[in-house]
Amino acid sequence: MKKLTFTLSLLLAALFTFGQFAIGTRTTTYNDPTRTGGTGSGGGPGRQIECAVYYPATSAGANTPVAAGVFPVVVFGHGFAMAWSAYQNIWDHLVPKGYILVFPKTESGFFPAPSHNDFGLDLVVASNRMLAENSESGSPFFQRINGKSGIMGHSMGGGATILAAQNNYNIKTIVGLAPAETNPSAIAAAENSTVPALILSGSSDGVTPPEDHHLPIYNALVSPCKSYVSITGGAHCYFANTNTACDFGESTSSTGITVSRAEQQTRMNSLITPWLDFFLKGDCEAYTIFQTAAEASGLVLTNACNYEPIEFTATTTDASVGQNNGSAFVSIIGGSFPVDLTWFNGSNNPELTGMAPGTYEFTITDAYCSLTSSVTILDETAELQGSAFQDFQIFPNPTKAVVELSFAKEFQGTVHISDASGRILQTLEVLQETTRALDLSEFASGIYMISLSNQFGEVAIKRIVKE
Repeated sequence: MKKLTFTLSLLLAALFTFGQFAIGTRTTTYNDPTRTGGTGSGGGPGRQIECAVYYPATSAGANTPVAAGVFPVVVFGHGFAMAWSAYQNIWDHLVPKGYILVFPKTESGFFPAPSHNDFGLDLVVASNRMLAENSESGSPFFQRINGKSGIMGHSMGGGATILAAQNNYNIKTIVGLAPAETNPSAIAAAENSTVPALILSGSSDGVTPPEDHHLPIYNALVSPCKSYVSITGGAHCYFANTNTACDFGESTSSTGITVSRAEQQTRMNSLITPWLDFFLKGDCEAYTIFQTAAEASGLVLTNACNYEPIEFTATTTDASVGQNNGSAFVSIIGGSFPVDLTWFNGSNNPELTGMAPGTYEFTITDAYCSLTSSVTILDETAELQGSAFQDFQIFPNPTKAVVELSFAKEFQGTVHISDASGRILQTLEVLQETTRALDLSEFASGIYMISLSNQFGEVAIKRIVKE
């Protein structure tokens, strides 16, 4: 029996490919015929909801074509007396990574006072209407949306995000950046929100003090997966770019800020990216990346999400010469249940039997993400050049210091240790060994890749977490 790793091409795509799309922009106006007011024109009868839309494009600029591919939608709610343009840091970060960002421009003034309820409804309308554009042949976003949408907001917009999420099953996640209590109450609305939720807070926020705003909202959420991350010494306004109204309010209320705006935004980006990748792109690896980022220095994580990342073992028996009698078996040992397994031919049976030599893909799907890998059934007379290391094991994983690599046969080749960006940090030569110890005690906490290569140019890769 042979235990198999992910196929190399899929693993490299997941770990080392970072989308860098150009940023296109356009303005669109949606309408809600059940209400009046709003901002903009041309959306139809009722309330006008003018939106600035930033999206992955073939080239940067206004109204340029949408890039090839399908992308999730993130609708963003601005803070009190703040324009959408204060959040260029958000779209500059997320759009190149393959997200469509929608910024409703409504409820942005001092007078009349903004309606929190209308703003929350505007976020919902923008989300639903953008998703619908995927099936509208005349839309520039026709067949360019992956069917998933999240809502994110800052301050007043963060509270409106909670209002938008109550009893809303069309959105897949919400992210509140220093969310403010609203009227009607975001705290009360949180009791009706069941979608996965991330709340980010600055510990030195005096505009919306965490104990009065962020924490009560978080505690009231009934989401089955929710996380609260406090940025030590973080501010209220630093989630956005410089803004006169917000910065003035902060200068009169917040004390003890110890991080810069750039530092706070870097920490924010390290959290929202894997969170959205997991819930909106179905990237199973991203949840572990989020957890690691949330436990980094300067952040305090409160986690009420019991999600277990998908793990599995895949084994095969070889096919005899001239007979189709090979088999493959996948055993799932993690994930958020129920977990579904689907083979290339649509079979849901964990075992395939009577299979000819060849490579067979399977997909594992749980409540939040899906993972595709493959197994290879061999002709028992064919020599697999890389069989000495295809099923190498790493123990313990996670580790605090030393790990041991274990090979099924004597292995001769090269061991590389790389960081998550693919940068090689250490190289070791192995000569006819069945085990090799690696000392990672000097490495910083994080995710690393252990890759093996032999004289035939074959490669096997596994991930390890250094605590």
